[in-house]
Amino acid sequence: MSPVTQPTELPQPGREEIRIEQVLAALGDPVRLLYVRQLAEAPPEGLACGSVPLPVTKSTRTHHLRILREAGVISMRAVGTRRIATLRRDDLNALYPGLLDGVLGAPH
Repeated sequence: MSPVTQPTELPQPGREEIRIEQVLAALGDPVRLLYVRQLAEAPPEGLACGSVPLPVTKSTRTHHLRILREAGVISMRAVGTRRIATLRRDDLNALYPGLLDGVLGAPH
């Protein structure tokens, strides 16, 4: 019988550490914005990081997700060998009201 794996949150800034400059830089890349748009439509429990098709290699995907996580745009947790990402909508809305909706609603 295998032990149940508890989710482990990966390092990310606390709400008070999120800076607008990093958020805007993270959202300014088309690949990262595509990923965030997919997360915005995802169920509350998030998506497995590899489940969103992106036009980049696996190592580049990892880089983009790290940028988003370190900027405080997404939260990631390890569940076994999978990484689950969720959008930090509550944190971003508390700090920068309307920013996320404006970015996600912009034509693409």
